[in-house]
Amino acid sequence: MERLQQRGARKTWAIRAAWLVLALAASCYCAWRFAGPSPLQTDLLALLPATEVDPVAEQAVNTLAASLGDRTVLLVTSHDAAHAKAAARQLGASLTTSGAFRSVTAELPPFDLSSIAALYLPYRFGLLTPTDRATLADPGVSLHDALAARLYNPLRSGLATPLADDPFGWLEHWLARLPLATSNLGIEDGLLVAHRGTATLVTGASTSVLVLATLPGSAYEAKTQRAVLDAVAHGTAVLRQTFPDVTVARTGAVFYAEAARSASEREVHLIGAVSVCGIALLMLWVFRSPRLLLFGFLSTALGVVCALAVTMLVFGKLHLLTLVFGASLIGEAVDYSIQYFVVYLGTRRNWDARRGARAVRPALGVALSTSLLGYAILAWVPFPALKQIACFAIVGICTAFASVLWLLPTLLTTAPKRSPRALFNAAARLLARWHAAIGGRRAGVVAALLLVAAAPGWMRLTSDDDIHLLIQRDPALVAQEREVREATGVDSTAQFFVVRGATPEAVLERAEMLGAKLDALHGPQGVDGWQSVTSFVPSAKQQADDRRLLAQRVFADPAKLGTLLDDAGFRDEVATTWLAAYTKSAGTALGIDNWLAAPWSRPFRHLWLGNVGEIDGRAGGYAALVMPRRVTTANEAALIAIASALPQVVFVDKAASVSRLFGAYRVDSGLWLAGALVLVLGLLMWRYTLRGGLATALPVMLAVGVTLSVFGYAGVPLNLFNWLALMLVLGVGANYAVFLREGAGRPDADLGAVWTGVLLSAATTLLSFGLLGLSAMPALRSFGGTLALGIAVSVLLAPIGMPASPRRIA
Repeated sequence: MERLQQRGARKTWAIRAAWLVLALAASCYCAWRFAGPSPLQTDLLALLPATEVDPVAEQAVNTLAASLGDRTVLLVTSHDAAHAKAAARQLGASLTTSGAFRSVTAELPPFDLSSIAALYLPYRFGLLTPTDRATLADPGVSLHDALAARLYNPLRSGLATPLADDPFGWLEHWLARLPLATSNLGIEDGLLVAHRGTATLVTGASTSVLVLATLPGSAYEAKTQRAVLDAVAHGTAVLRQTFPDVTVARTGAVFYAEAARSASEREVHLIGAVSVCGIALLMLWVFRSPRLLLFGFLSTALGVVCALAVTMLVFGKLHLLTLVFGASLIGEAVDYSIQYFVVYLGTRRNWDARRGARAVRPALGVALSTSLLGYAILAWVPFPALKQIACFAIVGICTAFASVLWLLPTLLTTAPKRSPRALFNAAARLLARWHAAIGGRRAGVVAALLLVAAAPGWMRLTSDDDIHLLIQRDPALVAQEREVREATGVDSTAQFFVVRGATPEAVLERAEMLGAKLDALHGPQGVDGWQSVTSFVPSAKQQADDRRLLAQRVFADPAKLGTLLDDAGFRDEVATTWLAAYTKSAGTALGIDNWLAAPWSRPFRHLWLGNVGEIDGRAGGYAALVMPRRVTTANEAALIAIASALPQVVFVDKAASVSRLFGAYRVDSGLWLAGALVLVLGLLMWRYTLRGGLATALPVMLAVGVTLSVFGYAGVPLNLFNWLALMLVLGVGANYAVFLREGAGRPDADLGAVWTGVLLSAATTLLSFGLLGLSAMPALRSFGGTLALGIAVSVLLAPIGMPASPRRIA
């Protein structure tokens, strides 16, 4: 006997030591990850799945986001132009000194505009504007008139060319069409300045100066965010002391990422703190034992820390959405320990910890299976954030389940000194009355009445698949971004065309075809211009066509051309040199590489994706972007039709693509839910026979129906996250009927204690998941609200699943 006791003691300590090692390993790994570069991910695009059919289009979305992600824009505005300019210089100097940015540009460095013309000069005989092309093609227009217009035109563009190099002004005309200044900004005193309002009304006019900065690292790194926020806060604070009349608006991915991170961290702290405090108070009130409270939170903490470790190990990063959801997982993870404590406190004989674990194991096993089913469906949905949430939840509840069955029996070895018998008796009487009202033979009537009441609500259901259900942007930052956009006249669009081809030349030719079709759109369907690499580098075919036109109309008779230039006053050597340059340029064409090598092309290089290589087994070739300036609901259909009519041209609208995917998965989720119901029903029938399984599944099935009906009556449109939450209502809500039915089948169980445990489990889950309904993120709000409503109905109807004549309810 003594030897058996010693062996049992060694086994107990071995189990404790194993759990201690697991806890230390998971905790150390989490501490190590958070001690280095932050594993928290705030990139909103990381939440979204790949939505584009063409993998190059998906790559274009990521490339464009990366190229714009490290840019930060600050707009310094005042009614006093001198104050605005001086304040911008001061802010630029302050940000430079802070070291938070890789570069800061307030005053523009000296730039020789002639360097732009120098790039194009050797290729000028293949560069004609559409207007000059049409003029030369018109036999009725003489070269004499074109030359006279060039010589006697008093208006010259900023990119003027010398008469000797460009007698007819064709290159100057072409340079004037370069989209170098597609904004309201002008250069004054070496600054980028925009004037708004009426100059005669002092109070109505304002001057805005742009300050540009680039980040030293990713906008989604917490270290970068803190440094940038501190530098901008300090710079603007000092600025207000010197220039009280100056305002500063800011925009950039770093500010949105920091706002999302801060908001999520606040929600994590709020949900975690309220959940822990609320659950602690509930458990203390029911169990009246700090020891049980400690053991319950020990089991939950093990689940959370292991879930954190495994999620970071599997995914490398931890998205803030997962962290917020993880804070709400506390309410579900603690359910397993609550059920064990109920058996512990409800025992009427000598307590045996392992026998208690064996008694509660079937109920917990069935409950775990139904919960895992719901989370497994989340893991299957191709949304990265949902896969993370599913991984976190599965690991967390499995760890909590295992700790209840194997760790808690080694800690809870002594019998309870007191039991809340009065509470259990009151719960038993309440359960008896409620079961008599809705259970047994009356269950069918209750179900029929609920279905009749719910049917009109189902008929009123609507849907909303907007991507903004997933992303909630800070209103203050949105207002500042709007101010910057209105001042500069530059609108950053997430809608564009991706043009592909086997060679760079093929891409340029297709982009020119696309540009011609966009120019043909007028009225509401017009796009107000577009940006493309072909604005800077025409295709070799277009250059050859232009050269051919010049050869026919201008250089066909060199002697006549020489006489024309001589009569216009050009020296003989100028005409001779120009004619020689034409002859020398034969067979040459401006290429992409020439343009990319020019330093001034940097702001526009995102338009050329270059060699995209092989993606997903498909030959990528080369690709470029064409970005229309204005995309609206009135012209989007026309843009999609244009892309469909051109080979290897795709119109990309990430927001619309995700919204369409939301809609498709929302529709599919109805089938997933139906399939999950069948699986849960089959599991319960296998456990409780055909009739018992149907009775046990009925409460959660009715809860799903009632929840949908409430949304219909309330006029709340459904989205994917409502349906995914219903999956978890099925997985979690089924547990309550399972707990009651298993309790009714245990010969030594006190059903009053079991019902108390069910109500406490539901209360803790409602407390945690219900707080998600207060989240600032619409997706979590939909998720939490649906879960709270569904779980509340599930627990109220749970007694339906009990046998018609339960063993003992007293």
